[in-house]
Amino acid sequence: MHVTSNDDWEPPQGSWASSAARRRNMQAIRSRDTKPERLIRRLVHAQGLRYRVAAKPLPDLRRTADLVFRRAKVAVFVDGCYWHGCPDHYISPKTNPGYWSDKIARNMARDRDTDHQLTEAGWTVLRFWEHESPDACAFKIASTVERLRPDGR
Repeated sequence: MHVTSNDDWEPPQGSWASSAARRRNMQAIRSRDTKPERLIRRLVHAQGLRYRVAAKPLPDLRRTADLVFRRAKVAVFVDGCYWHGCPDHYISPKTNPGYWSDKIARNMARDRDTDHQLTEAGWTVLRFWEHESPDACAFKIASTVERLRPDGR
């Protein structure tokens, strides 16, 4: 077994990680099944609604929504405050701020493009911040899905 001290650590070629600890921290961040998503899903499920998790609303769009209600054509996104640039909670990091500001700006632009493409295809897009009340989010989701379901069920 080869053991390397943190003093000897060098980031892989082209890596954004400034240290081994930072790299481990960033790799541990979940892109799906976050606590806010799970809470909202549990509440929506308790209301009798069924949905797809981490699914593509459109087959040709290389993006996934956190919850997808196909028959009602509703795509739900629960956005993390840091990764999606929440106007109330985003704080630019001290380490490598240029990279991260650009990254967040690209994420925000991709979010707007996703919203546009889904709307153009006849979908309703619901976006929530991770800090919003799960109860309020679940209520909004359920009422929207019930209103838009073609069979009224």
